[in-house]
Amino acid sequence: MGGIEGRARAALTIVRAVILTPIARQELIDARNWYENESPGLGQHFLAAIDAIVERVATNPGQLPVVYRNIRRAMLRRFPYALMFVTESDESVTVIASFHGSRDPARWQRRI
Repeated sequence: MGGIEGRARAALTIVRAVILTPIARQELIDARNWYENESPGLGQHFLAAIDAIVERVATNPGQLPVVYRNIRRAMLRRFPYALMFVTESDESVTVIASFHGSRDPARWQRRI
């Protein structure tokens, strides 16, 4: 057994839909605007970092740490931001916050 059949099964990747709550979406817009005002083009770099972490969340949310109850955190590499999300099912995850690392976590914890 195993052979090609086993290898093909291992190569399958489930890609979940990533849903942003309205408040999480607005936080991302606000952060992008802030970075763009600081330095032209930096807002686009921020969005590229968001795209990269969203792809990671979509393909393997379980590899990211649980930080509060059932909420997981995906940290951006270049920027001091994290996406706080919950895995809804095998088909989707919901981002409840886009959060700057220096903010009080109680702000996003109240959303659950």
